[in-house]
Amino acid sequence: MNLQYIGLDEIKGPLIFLDGVTGVGFEEMVEIKLNDGSSRFGRVVQMEGEKVAIQVFEGTQNISLVNTKTKFTGHSVEMSLSKEILGRTFNGSGRPIDGLGEVFVDEKRNINGQPLNPVSRIYPRDYIQTGVSSIDALTTLIRGQKLPIFSGSGMPHNELAVQIVKQAKIAESKGNDFCIVFAAMGVKNDVAAYFRHSFEEAGVMNKVVMFLNLSNEPIIERILTPRFALTAAEYLAFKHDIHVLVILTDITSYCEALREFSSSKGEIPGRKGYPGYLYSDLASLYERAGIVSQAKGSVTQIPILTMPNDDITHPIPDLTGYITEGQIVLSRDLNQIGIFPPVGILPSLSRLMKDGIGAGYTRDDHSDVANQMFASYAQVQDARSLASVIGEDELSPVDRQYIEFGNLFEKHFIGQGFESNRSIIDTLDLGWDLLSVLPKEELSRLDEKMINKFYNHERAVERFHIIKRPIISALKGM
Repeated sequence: MNLQYIGLDEIKGPLIFLDGVTGVGFEEMVEIKLNDGSSRFGRVVQMEGEKVAIQVFEGTQNISLVNTKTKFTGHSVEMSLSKEILGRTFNGSGRPIDGLGEVFVDEKRNINGQPLNPVSRIYPRDYIQTGVSSIDALTTLIRGQKLPIFSGSGMPHNELAVQIVKQAKIAESKGNDFCIVFAAMGVKNDVAAYFRHSFEEAGVMNKVVMFLNLSNEPIIERILTPRFALTAAEYLAFKHDIHVLVILTDITSYCEALREFSSSKGEIPGRKGYPGYLYSDLASLYERAGIVSQAKGSVTQIPILTMPNDDITHPIPDLTGYITEGQIVLSRDLNQIGIFPPVGILPSLSRLMKDGIGAGYTRDDHSDVANQMFASYAQVQDARSLASVIGEDELSPVDRQYIEFGNLFEKHFIGQGFESNRSIIDTLDLGWDLLSVLPKEELSRLDEKMINKFYNHERAVERFHIIKRPIISALKGM
């Protein structure tokens, strides 16, 4: 029997409190009717005996302590789902905001998701092509992986997210059932308009499910937004066998809302004021990525977060790094010299990359080329550090070639621009041309057979308009 309670005991921030309540459950959905006849919704977030705390999604403004009617629905927060959600735009509470009416309901699902049996999980293999060389070649995104992007304030992570949405695709051999669930949390109106306009202009909106939570909307809705997005992704992946890429931006806004909500409940804060359960809360989002044996679809995640003060040891990126399988770090130094996307190669990695590239997936030389580019670019940093001390003119000829390689690598490989969409073959060929700028003797991560097949200094000279170097043996003797 559903009882209706009249009046409230206390209102505190986004929470309302009721006493004398029995027969309700944690996370149960609540309908709240105000004096003016309007309704709001909430969920039970705390229970102490017969006293319950209810989180109001739309905020507690204009709610009165008297005459407010509270009704417990007997079920948790659910989302109405059908395949028609493709191409639709929702707010942070899962309600359509695109003017196309309500979604025809196929089924309703709890937004907290269903736990995946670890035995049913399949190890992620095969890659998702983003069209961005620095990601596809060096930090390859694997289907079923969770690979976050660590950015900073003022960095072009929104533009990179749009580029990935426009260009991402799976291998043709895996079919064309691919879509993207995009969730933006705590964004300004102009940023939300930029996302929507960019997707419509690129003609990809029909394969995108978008969730938008604006910065002037209640923090409670911000906490629910990624859960609605992941629920939609799981439905499309595991019921309709679609490969789904989920992009969540900005996780930092989500964590700030979680901290504010935790403070309003009077919980004891942890590091930097964030709740002590921040790790498990983030894990409840990130671990919803994966592939299961019963379905042909998959859920892959790219969470985007801005590191406060560019501090990678801040609790949000720190805990995210523990849960996820690598990270893509954006470099402020590259951004300041106009490189887009400014992906910092050396601090970035994809832990599952080795099992989703190579023969049968990308190309048989992929792994070796990636290792050589990492090693050579690391040598570039050493040469630049030495040049800052003794001057570039005092460097050895080989170190000067590393400096040249580094400049070309940043300009042509990392800095491909917003509109450029490269296939994995184009990316690997470009990588070989850049490595051909260096002497063969410096390519210690590549075997001789592979060097003979792909190394071509003449082509590199022509492609990058560089001055042809003297004979290597002469260089070595200088």
